[in-house]
Amino acid sequence: MVACLNFSLTKSLLLLGVPVRLINNHKLPENTTIIFVSNHQSTFEVAPLGYFFRKYNAKFVSKIELGKGIPSVSYNLKKGGAALINRKDPKQAISELMEFAKRINKNKWSAVIFPEGTRSRNGKPKSFATNGLKILTKFNKEGYIVPVTINNSWKVFKYGKFPLGLGSPITITTHHPIKIDSLPFDELIAQTEKVIKEHIKQ
Repeated sequence: MVACLNFSLTKSLLLLGVPVRLINNHKLPENTTIIFVSNHQSTFEVAPLGYFFRKYNAKFVSKIELGKGIPSVSYNLKKGGAALINRKDPKQAISELMEFAKRINKNKWSAVIFPEGTRSRNGKPKSFATNGLKILTKFNKEGYIVPVTINNSWKVFKYGKFPLGLGSPITITTHHPIKIDSLPFDELIAQTEKVIKEHIKQ
């Protein structure tokens, strides 16, 4: 049901003349936890990421506000295993992320996280915050990070909620998987951030 929902939401962007394409030239690991680390340009990325990475049981790290008020999406976030964090309550956020990290490890699920924290409204990348990634990698050292670059998603909202932007194809590009325990954390994150930002088109 969730896959069908995400598929429908992704294809609905065609009404705006906005196709969404996944570019994946790498064999992604299986039977292990993958942490998909992505830049963040708009809310329109969530459904495509959920659909394209459905094989890996991808669960999102999301702000707690999205856990209510959005038909079907909020229900799925609350009941589907996502991490809903309160950015105004560091204690809650850390506790939630720790439980989430253990949950995806136990079930061999994967995670999608946007380390910029908030979306870029003009496509220009922001600095990555590392606290969430540090917790996820700490409890999933045998897993992998897969850097992901999203392009053109911000153009759908470039005029605000109305009118929506038309005719800007969105691409989601995966990069080479990195074994989490193959590098010290600081190097791991620096390499991940570098490859993501190198492929962002302005």
